[in-house]
Amino acid sequence: MEEELKCPVCGSLFKDPILLPCSHNVCLACARNITVQTPEGENPVQSRASGSSDYDYLDMDKMSLYSETDSGYGSYTPCQLKSPNGVRVFPPAIAHRHCSLTCPLCHRSVSLDERGLRGFPRNRLLEAIVSRYQQNRATLSSSSSSSSTSVKCQLCDRNPVDATVMCEQCDVYYCNACQQRCHPSRGPLAKHRLVPPRNKGAGGGSGQQPPATARKPATCVDHEAENFNMFCCSCKAPVCMKCLEEGKHAKHDVKPLAVMWKQHKCQISQALNGVSEKAKDAKEFLVQLKNMLQQIQESGVEFEACLVAQCDSLIEALTRQKAKLLTKVTKEKEYKLKVVRDQITHCTMKLRQTTGMMEYCLEVLKENDPSGFLQISDALIKRVTSSQDQWVKGALEPKVGPEFDLTLNTDSLLQTILQLDFLESGPSVPPAPLLQLEKCCTRNNSATLAWRVIAPQSNLMEGYILELDDGNGGQYREVYVGKETVCTVDGLHFNSSYNARVKAYNAVGVGPYSKTVVLKTSDVAWFTFDPSSAHRDIVLTNENQTVSCNSYDDRVVLGTAAFSKGIHYWEVSIDRYDNHPDPAFGIARINTMKDMMLGKDDKAWAMYVDNNRSWFMHNNSHTNRAEGGITKGSTVGVLLDLTKHTVTFFINKEQHGPTAFENLEGVFMPAVSLNRNVQVTLLTGLEVPKNIKQ
Repeated sequence: MEEELKCPVCGSLFKDPILLPCSHNVCLACARNITVQTPEGENPVQSRASGSSDYDYLDMDKMSLYSETDSGYGSYTPCQLKSPNGVRVFPPAIAHRHCSLTCPLCHRSVSLDERGLRGFPRNRLLEAIVSRYQQNRATLSSSSSSSSTSVKCQLCDRNPVDATVMCEQCDVYYCNACQQRCHPSRGPLAKHRLVPPRNKGAGGGSGQQPPATARKPATCVDHEAENFNMFCCSCKAPVCMKCLEEGKHAKHDVKPLAVMWKQHKCQISQALNGVSEKAKDAKEFLVQLKNMLQQIQESGVEFEACLVAQCDSLIEALTRQKAKLLTKVTKEKEYKLKVVRDQITHCTMKLRQTTGMMEYCLEVLKENDPSGFLQISDALIKRVTSSQDQWVKGALEPKVGPEFDLTLNTDSLLQTILQLDFLESGPSVPPAPLLQLEKCCTRNNSATLAWRVIAPQSNLMEGYILELDDGNGGQYREVYVGKETVCTVDGLHFNSSYNARVKAYNAVGVGPYSKTVVLKTSDVAWFTFDPSSAHRDIVLTNENQTVSCNSYDDRVVLGTAAFSKGIHYWEVSIDRYDNHPDPAFGIARINTMKDMMLGKDDKAWAMYVDNNRSWFMHNNSHTNRAEGGITKGSTVGVLLDLTKHTVTFFINKEQHGPTAFENLEGVFMPAVSLNRNVQVTLLTGLEVPKNIKQ
């Protein structure tokens, strides 16, 4: 726990610690040393440009700067000096107006207000834990010492008496009389700190721990006469009643101090339970690893002896291979030993860190000061939770086993003796599949991939996993899991490039990925009418390019393509037009109604037109009547722009009316509705018209 109680600047136990906005602590004296003052109107970074710095190698344009107005922190200021603890600190300056302090741990800077360092709350809880730790350490030192003597006053002329106080700044022990005469608590010595003497016996030679002094209730930084009694959940800080009355926290979420104190104690306790279980498992795991070292040693010796016996029984040709085989066994043994030793070192380090943090947290939980506890509880909860997360699944499992999974075949013929080698004793994960590029292709917005695997007989395949990214270089997702070695993926975006990869798996586990192949979908859409989703009265011919209807009522047919991004244009040619019907052309969701005119429900957007005029229709709402109709031989074009989220219609290559619909989001399919008086043919793969009205 001692590491938790040391100042990151001076490296000693905290003295008068203050709590920074980033939840880290520094001694008050160290805070004065690392406070930076800059002239008014001068950029701290520019003021260092001419001098040397530990950060000269950084690209200043790429340096992360914290905005004082956005985050509450001032500009990030690189350090030029180093503390005894190895942490960079800032030299004090004089005759400056603006002051800032940079945390030596996270390097966040905060500007000081007119209160200076008094604006930071004093971490009385940490100060109490340090004091208690020092007293306990002194008590332990006293119990282990064979003799216990009191510290004498260093200023008494003759027959020095027992010292009653010690000045931490002067490092001198005084009795009461000498302290009143030589070290009065006034004038320049008023700021010196007088503490009980550090006796060899810890407690004036009696061997008893001095009683802990009762601490005063915490008072508000802004209102020193007021005690903390509420906790602001928005600012995560204790507040007094005057803070609420003056309006600074009036609109914030405020709860009683005692309630939040108990709540945060409960959270830390629950998190500590999880970490404690992980630490217990880690100790058992370390014992297992240490036992495994001996097992590996014994297995290695036994395997070497067996190998020597086999090689000696063979003819003279085996002697040339014996050294090579022994080398392989030795390397395998050294590899296993190295892996286990590295795992022991790593686990020991994690366990030491976790144990120290647990001891510190247990000391924190002993405190009865709600405000002091809540000053550090948020950061402590995050640390404990993060510590628990580091013991992920598999972290407490050996990476290697003590056995050597190697088998030597002694039944080989003489001509193969020089090629003797170890064989794996059991099955392993399958190798990476090989993508057969000659069979991989794209068509429209579909992609077909094929692969094969060359594996030994022992590595029987159980299946394959095919993964594609999102077409924008994003994360991969599984699109196929099965035993087939050919897969076609539909519903991709047009004019997009997809990265694809595949891996195999068996009973042992999942093998490595294949090399990545890039598949580019078509720039424009080629599609037909979809017979599977069409109304039963719809008749499709000409390889599903031409559509007609057997009913006098309007029936809907959709296209086989689905669009969710990009710009797409297609046309419908009017092959037959009798008795002036009102066919409709546009887009729809896949679940639009198929037994009524396109656009009558809320899942379709269409233009219906006769021989004289047209209307736009969505959800049975008719808008934007436009003059001009269709006849036999006319063409109706549909422009779906999912970049602008609009639909525009054309008749005979000319835009018909304004932009029909806007704010379109989702997946859309080409759609047509018609009755028995109309026959149309679909034309796809067309270029986008240029004569578009804005």
